[in-house]
Amino acid sequence: MRHRLATLPLALLPLVLVLVWICYAPGLHGGFLFDDFGNLPALGASGPIDRWSTFWRYITSGIADPTGRPLTLLTFLLDARDWPADPLPFKRTNLVLHLLNGVLLYALLARFGQALAMESMRYRLAALVGATLWLLHPLLVSTTLYIVQREAMLPATCVLAGLLIWLHGRSKLASGNIAAGVAWGILGLGGFTLLGTLAKANGALLPLYALLIEKILLAARQPLTTDHAQRAQRALSLIFMLTPALAIGTYLGWVGVHGIIVGGPASRPWNYAQRLLTEPRVLIDYLQLLWLPRPFSSGLFNDQYSASISLWHPLSTLLALVTVIALIVGAWRLRGRYPAWALTVLFYFAGHLLESTSIPLELYFEHRNYIPALLMFWPLGLWLADGRSLRIPKRTLLICLPLGLAWMTHVRAELWGDVDRQASIWVQINPNSPRAQANLAAIEMESGHPQRAINRLEKLLAAQPEQAQLAFNLIGARCMTGGVGATDLVAANAAMRKTANVGALLSHWFDRILPTVMAGGCPGLTPSELLGLIHSGLQNPALSAAGPRQDLIYLRGRIALAEHQPDSALADFTQALDLQVRPGMALQAAATLGTAGYPAQGLQLLDHYQNVQKNVMAPGVGMPMIHDWILDRQHYWPLELSRLRALLDRQNRAAAITPTASFSMHQPDDMRSASL
Repeated sequence: MRHRLATLPLALLPLVLVLVWICYAPGLHGGFLFDDFGNLPALGASGPIDRWSTFWRYITSGIADPTGRPLTLLTFLLDARDWPADPLPFKRTNLVLHLLNGVLLYALLARFGQALAMESMRYRLAALVGATLWLLHPLLVSTTLYIVQREAMLPATCVLAGLLIWLHGRSKLASGNIAAGVAWGILGLGGFTLLGTLAKANGALLPLYALLIEKILLAARQPLTTDHAQRAQRALSLIFMLTPALAIGTYLGWVGVHGIIVGGPASRPWNYAQRLLTEPRVLIDYLQLLWLPRPFSSGLFNDQYSASISLWHPLSTLLALVTVIALIVGAWRLRGRYPAWALTVLFYFAGHLLESTSIPLELYFEHRNYIPALLMFWPLGLWLADGRSLRIPKRTLLICLPLGLAWMTHVRAELWGDVDRQASIWVQINPNSPRAQANLAAIEMESGHPQRAINRLEKLLAAQPEQAQLAFNLIGARCMTGGVGATDLVAANAAMRKTANVGALLSHWFDRILPTVMAGGCPGLTPSELLGLIHSGLQNPALSAAGPRQDLIYLRGRIALAEHQPDSALADFTQALDLQVRPGMALQAAATLGTAGYPAQGLQLLDHYQNVQKNVMAPGVGMPMIHDWILDRQHYWPLELSRLRALLDRQNRAAAITPTASFSMHQPDDMRSASL
């Protein structure tokens, strides 16, 4: 009878998975969002991925992290092999991955319970509670239903699998099977650290997690008794735990110290010291969301989060810093008496090392809690599973806590399935977020309510005049309501002179607005006014790097081309190319000239590239180098340049024979990878 009761938690696990699926189901029908559009189009960047050449170009095309995150890119091929695509398969795969992680988490927590020498029913029930509360927590909805955040979910899969494999190897060492124990340990700690890192850089923290588990949970409770086993374990710990952990700590320390001394980063409104002061506040906010969950939170919009200027501004900076230090020190000192709690606390802060310390990422994102929160509810599960006291209150909590989280997760998933309502709720929660306001304004314009967009954008732009995204969207709304006024243009130029980073925003906006302007569809906004915006951007010190200047000058050339000034356009395209010599840039500019009906200028640009290609930019360290090697092995750029030159040459000869003829150039599929 007791054995049957002990297996009850495992029997309940499938029911938990069904409940999680039901809670998330409404969100599966939502659309793509924000960073999805910056990452997933790579699926079709060089044509459908239906042959090995396009596969290798795609799988090495990532630029996030030095690794390029190829494992994450690989899994996207389960859902689509070209772009545009349907979002449903992507979201469905994310949810399946979330459920898999829940199963692995249950198995890991059960192993931890065994290490604590608890009776079977208690540690299995605790594992079920810990995994269930994590699976159903509403904070993780913005990871699971945000397609691109599969890159946060896959490292969790690798971490959980790697730890389980390492623990299996450790049990082999304990039983005297040294060779098998070492092999499993290398696979778990070495192989799955590599896999996790190929999904996202924070997969590299697996060795640190294993080190914490060994020191807090296993060393004193499951010691290895033979000399051979101890030596093997020490070697594994030194090579696959301590060394990687120290390397990461050293790197983060160097980034922080170097950043404080040198200054910057130029693309952020805060410096390194301010970021380090701010992150304790962020971590405490995360903990509040985990332990005081709510149906709705700030979601993807956290650009309004203010950086700490000093320990006393805001005052919560000092309080948060003291709290974080106290939790870490307290957990380490009490690891003997309260190992589950100590491991949970230290695992949480270790999980935030890469994304919440010195690396100059954005200050705040909910999805960063996906791995750090894995153990968060295990100590609570251990307490609830202890039936020696408070049996009725604990049983009540065992029912009410999962159901309460399930309700909140269902409500939040419904929001993720309704893009319009989602944008409206996020604006209410984040009234000072330029991204939230610009996002809702874009939806209002698409639904035929530009005046609503104007009302919200004007108010926030007055308070944050450096926000170019607000100024651009305001101009778009004005175009829909009769035209742009002088005040709007003054505000847009001021924003361009002050904005910290326009990214791809300006290029995308120009793609939409330029045809409208040339057709006279936006009174008050002329090509000369667009040129003024570009000139303002070129005066902005924050946009003085070669990359932003190249984008601005290229856009200036596009305006000249739209005004039928091919020689001016060629001059701008040439100047832009010289800032960062890249074959993709040359192809894009030459194809643009040819498409506009000026093949002779396109040929001149290709001639110029041939003269300066010795100055081509070297690829970045890591995956960009491999990508460049793949392109070189495939002779990709020479073939594309030759193909385009032949096409331009044919059009140029035809134009000489029939000067009044109209020519159209369509880029071949393989040229879809040519980008700025």
